[in-house]
Amino acid sequence: MVVVKRLKGESEDKLIARFKKKVLSEKVLIDYRERERYKSPSERRKEKKYKIEHLRELEKKRNY
Repeated sequence: MVVVKRLKGESEDKLIARFKKKVLSEKVLIDYRERERYKSPSERRKEKKYKIEHLRELEKKRNY
């Protein structure tokens, strides 16, 4: 849960910007999107396998 309290003299725009930054840093939206729909264990394994392969390919391109 993200809690942001308004600081003394802080504008509403700054407060909203701080809130957005905190939500992104804590990955709240990513967790929400992942839990939005049930994923079977096999589907989770496939995603994990794809992610690992993708990261390996990126690493190969960086080292090339």
